[in-house]
Formats: sequence, structure tokens, C-alpha cells
Amino acid sequence: MTYFLEVKDEANLEIIEAFLYYEEKRIGLGEEFLEHLDAYFDRITSRPRHFPQKRKPYREAFIKRFPFLIIYQISKEKIIVYSVFNTWQNPEKKIR
Repeated sequence: MTYFLEVKDEANLEIIEAFLYYEEKRIGLGEEFLEHLDAYFDRITSRPRHFPQKRKPYREAFIKRFPFLIIYQISKEKIIVYSVFNTWQNPEKKIR
């Protein structure tokens, strides 16, 4: 079963902030981040239950190359991404 991916506005803002940060560090690094993130989105939509469910109903996919955590929920035929959380931030800011 293929799932439809919905990325919430807050998660999109986090993605944009990360992209801009990495591009500022090195030109092209932001693009690498987006490519890596897209690969994880593909993995999540093809096998959404592969990643652990830390707090119901949310699952967390840790991105290995970059310090980010994708927080999502499976809802019928849809994967809803609530946050692309920078793990170097204060953990209290993580979605509750």
C-alpha cells in the first residue's frame, strides 16, 4: 500500500530553516539535506511502520546523516508529518 504524504506547515518551516542553515554553512549542503530528507520520506511512505512508535500515535524516524528527527503519524492512507525536529535543539520543543 502506498501512502499519501502530508507535511504540516510547521514541519515545512523547520525544513526551510534547516535548508537555509546548511546552505549558509556550505553551498550545496542544503540541497544534500533535502535529498536525504526526501529519501527518508520515501522510506516512510513505503514502510511507515518500520520506524518506532515512541508516543502513540506518533512515530519517529531519525535521519542518520543530519541531526534531525521526523515525527509523523499514520492516518488511514495518509502519513502526516508534524515536525522535522533538530535534535540539537532543546528537547522540550519536540512535539508533545
